[in-house]
Amino acid sequence: MDMVKVNSMDFDEFVDVFGNIVEKCPLIAAAVWSQRPFSGLEDLENHFFTFIDALPRSGQEGILRCHPDLAGRDLQQGTLTAESQREQSQAGLTSLDTNDRLRLQQLNAQYRERFGFPFVLAARLSDRATVPRELARRLHCQPESELRTALGEVKKISHLRLTDLLGAHSARVELP
Repeated sequence: MDMVKVNSMDFDEFVDVFGNIVEKCPLIAAAVWSQRPFSGLEDLENHFFTFIDALPRSGQEGILRCHPDLAGRDLQQGTLTAESQREQSQAGLTSLDTNDRLRLQQLNAQYRERFGFPFVLAARLSDRATVPRELARRLHCQPESELRTALGEVKKISHLRLTDLLGAHSARVELP
């Protein structure tokens, strides 16, 4: 898909296509739509990120709460979004043995209890061994630092999802 197509989308189509760039947050795509036209992938991405950065802390934490636990209940029940399913599969999280899955569930619960939102990590940039190590490491971070780190991971995930949709066709367009 190219930027001419993106810029010509009506509201419903744009939200349908970009509504899960930030996990289960179609309202962000709805807000970004009004910023058209976009000159390219980076410009579009910056509008998503600016929206996230402008939210109050409660809104930012709300974005994090929309993310599923890695290898958690949603995966086991088959209720992940298509994007999350693909990302967790690529990281090897869909084929954990029972002990590894239980260990990750335990760490996820500790993290959620400490910070009030699920552990967010760009799973596609990790693997099944890295995820529990990183989760255990981040459990010891200060809450403010961890919020920034988790939002950074949301942005990495969003970048990858936008790149999947726009790929090589995201060349800049000249805006009037």
